[in-house]
Amino acid sequence: MSASGTNGAAKTNGTAEPSGPRVLTKADFQSDAETRWCPGCGDYAVLAAVQGFLPEVGVPPERTVFVSGIGCAGRFSYYMNTYGVHGIHGRAPALASGLAAARPDLSVWVVSGDGDALSIGGNHLIHALRRDVPLKILLFNNRIYGLTKGQVSPTSERGKVTKSTPFGSPDEPFNPVALALGAGATFVARTIDRDKHHLPAMLRAAVAHPGAALIEIYQNCPVYNDGAFDALTEKDTRDDALVMLEHGQPIRFGADGKHGIVRRADGDLEVAEVADVGENALLVHDAHRTDPSLAFALSQIGELDGGATPIGIFRQSPRASDAAARTAELSAARASFTAADLAKLLHGSNTWSVGASGAGAER
Repeated sequence: MSASGTNGAAKTNGTAEPSGPRVLTKADFQSDAETRWCPGCGDYAVLAAVQGFLPEVGVPPERTVFVSGIGCAGRFSYYMNTYGVHGIHGRAPALASGLAAARPDLSVWVVSGDGDALSIGGNHLIHALRRDVPLKILLFNNRIYGLTKGQVSPTSERGKVTKSTPFGSPDEPFNPVALALGAGATFVARTIDRDKHHLPAMLRAAVAHPGAALIEIYQNCPVYNDGAFDALTEKDTRDDALVMLEHGQPIRFGADGKHGIVRRADGDLEVAEVADVGENALLVHDAHRTDPSLAFALSQIGELDGGATPIGIFRQSPRASDAAARTAELSAARASFTAADLAKLLHGSNTWSVGASGAGAER
C-alpha cells in the first residue's frame, strides 16, 4: 500500500501547513497498479463505483482494508490504494473476520466472486454472516468461472453449457441472497455493476449497517458469459424485468408501474397486474422486519420462473452483535498475556504422551 498521508499538520519544503480536516477524494483510493481485467468487464464499473464512494465514508486509506480471494475479483485489492490481502481460494471471509476482531478501528471489506465465495469458500461466508462480523462483503456474480476460462459456477443456471458441462449443468444454482438470509445475515442487498446510481446507494446503506453486510452484484463477463443480465440492463426490457425494492413502499414495477407483487391467499408471493388486483393489494416492502421470511420470499421472485428480478435491500435488521464484546475480550486477553502464560498453555496439563502401543495418557 502507498498510503496518502495522515490528518493534521504536514510539512512541505520544511514549512508546516495548517492543521485541519482531511478531505478525501477518489484519487486517494486509486492505486498506481495497471488494471488487468478483460475489456468490457463489469469489474471496472464496480471498482470505479467503490473508489468514487469511499471518500464520503471519511475513513482514510490507511485505515481501510480490502481482502479478496481467488478469481477475477481477487485482483480488486491490487487496484485500491489501501491495505489489501489477496488470500487463498475461498478464505477471504475468514481472514477478514480475524482482522475485524483484532482491529475494530479498521474498515474491512471482502471482495469475492460467485465461485470463490459459494464453492470452496461457502462455509467461511455463511459463518461470517451468522456471526454478524462487521464486514462489508461484495459478491461479484457473473454466473461463470472467468479466471479459469469458462467453467460452470455455483450460480450458473441449470442446463448451462460450459467447458466443464458440455451436456448442460445438471445442478440447481445457488441463490446468494437466499443463502445469506438462511445464514442469518442482517443486511442483504442486490445490485447491478453498470447501475451507477443504485450501486453506490447499496454501498452507502451497507456502510451504515453496524454488522455484516452482503451485497450481491450482478457482474457481466463479456468473454465467457456475455449478456447474462441483459434483460435487467437493456432499455427495451429492464422496466418489466427489474423490481426495485424500497423500504416502506408498495412493490410495483414495469412501464407506468403496471405490475406489482402481491401475497396470495396461501401466503406465497406472485407477480400480478395492478389493474386487476388494485393498488391496495400490493405488498409493502419492509426491509427492517426481524423475521427474515418476507425477504426470503422476495428472493425467490424470478428464481423460480425466470421472470422479473428484485434488486435493492432485501433485509436491513441490525441485531445486538457479539462482535464488540469478542473484540473487547480479545484486547483484554492480549494486554494481560505474558510469556509465562504462553509456556503454561503449551506445556500444561492438557498434553498427551503416546506410547508405542498407540495408547495415550493425559498428563
